Amino acid sequence: MSYPTLHITFLGTGTSSGVPMVACDCVVCRSTDPKDQRLRSSILVQSPETTLVVDTGPDFRCQMLRQSVKKLDAVLLTHSHKDHIAGLDDVRAYNYFQQKPMEIFATEATINRVKMEFDYAFSEHRIPGVPSINLNYIDEHTPFTAGDLSVVPIPVWHMRMPVLGFRFGDFTYITDANRIDKVSKEKIQGSKVLVLNALRHEPHISHFTLKEALAVADELEIPQVYFTHISHQMGLHQEIETSLPPGRHLAFDNLAISL
Repeated sequence: MSYPTLHITFLGTGTSSGVPMVACDCVVCRSTDPKDQRLRSSILVQSPETTLVVDTGPDFRCQMLRQSVKKLDAVLLTHSHKDHIAGLDDVRAYNYFQQKPMEIFATEATINRVKMEFDYAFSEHRIPGVPSINLNYIDEHTPFTAGDLSVVPIPVWHMRMPVLGFRFGDFTYITDANRIDKVSKEKIQGSKVLVLNALRHEPHISHFTLKEALAVADELEIPQVYFTHISHQMGLHQEIETSLPPGRHLAFDNLAISL
């Protein structure tokens, strides 16, 4: 069975504080290279019939404007941290122009947090203008369909917090992880392209370092790997990019790939 042609755009490739970081005067935060300017991590996934985003962080509105996204069918949420859900209110614009609720796909734990953070959208007496959201509960072990896209959830660990990655055909996207169990690795294997978080060089309590992410990529034998969720502590994009082995790259905002 063939999978639809995919067009992937990196809407953001930064960590929770973004790059440049507020009030920081380091060489990366002062860089004029556009590849060193990173909004919070998210991707746009487009097939011939379906347009969706993975995560709606604080920069969601800016990202949609920057890419001129006129149609959005669904939002997939990896987990409930603020840098991945804070912009969800801005689906209101798509509600208005598309005249229908936004389809949200997430685990029960993530949906429960969304209901708390955006309680006004789920009130019995909703005021005009609040987001209209249709909640789709997904199980971490069960594939699901969003539009014409079949999606395989990939459970990973963000320290002790369960987080979902997603596989679309030959493309797998994982953010906010520092451990991937054997069963999930088996779900990733065979991907042609893997996106994986790599926060910095120094060890971190809940994120892969660049060295750890490279090791995962090599273990799984993925031919093309892009690293995301990058902090200013990683270093200048151009310097790190030129030090990476073939087939391994730092992702950057607005990078587009097709499969």
